[in-house]
Amino acid sequence: MARKQRHERETVDDLAEAIRNRQAILFAGAGVSMTVGLPSWQTLIAHIAEELRIDKAYLAETDVNHLTLAEFYRLRKGSIGPLRSWMDRKWTLPEEVLKKSRVHALICELDFPIVYTTNFDRNLETAFALHGKPFVKIVNAKDIADIRDGVPQIVKYHGDFDDDESIVIAETDYLDRLSFESPLDIKFRSDALGKTILFVGYSLTDLNIRFLLHRLWKTWKGSGFEKDRPPSYVFMLRPNPVEEAVLRQWGLRVLTEPDCAPENALETFLEKLVRSVKATCAESGR
Repeated sequence: MARKQRHERETVDDLAEAIRNRQAILFAGAGVSMTVGLPSWQTLIAHIAEELRIDKAYLAETDVNHLTLAEFYRLRKGSIGPLRSWMDRKWTLPEEVLKKSRVHALICELDFPIVYTTNFDRNLETAFALHGKPFVKIVNAKDIADIRDGVPQIVKYHGDFDDDESIVIAETDYLDRLSFESPLDIKFRSDALGKTILFVGYSLTDLNIRFLLHRLWKTWKGSGFEKDRPPSYVFMLRPNPVEEAVLRQWGLRVLTEPDCAPENALETFLEKLVRSVKATCAESGR
């Protein structure tokens, strides 16, 4: 047990060192937003079912997910616009709620130079503004021209509520992204190849993210320089030996807080990471 705890502490310290040297990227998923009470995908499914008058008992008996339902919604309505508007209202939090979010405050404090997020909401951007941190929001290719040295980037990898066309919510959108050839995909490959990546707030049943992790591993493996790849990390709410083995094969280290309730695990982990970054700064005299 002591050896395992020492190994975990050293792993967090390695990650903290990369963050301190501004050689780390954060990739934030829906779990970050859900820490402040945002609806889950199940809420979205229930809303679509109610609006389209789909029998919820039927949905309970099938494996239809939110992607397929959103595709059906677009076919029925002719546009995802009304659904996007509903989501925008439900997924946007008042500033006073975000001010109290310790998870968002810790993300700001860690000061990643680039934050990728698959969340459509504006809560990360609002948190940055509330904590006095300038940023550049990148949703599409033209936004890349706005990048400025020393200014953090928030890259909306699956789109943004301000641009209906950018949102990856329906099944066709999702499958199109699996080509991994959009401008944001190309940017991600460029950003990620030489940096450590920390994934937080994800369910690893998310096929798009799993495919992204696999493609990154394949890129390094095909380069002939796999041993020189910077370490990357996935934070999981619960230990899962099966997932850990698969992800380790792809060159990712799994981090958990096994003694912490899942609803508090991310905050606890980020607190520990901030302390480690501050400790490495003190040791280096910065």
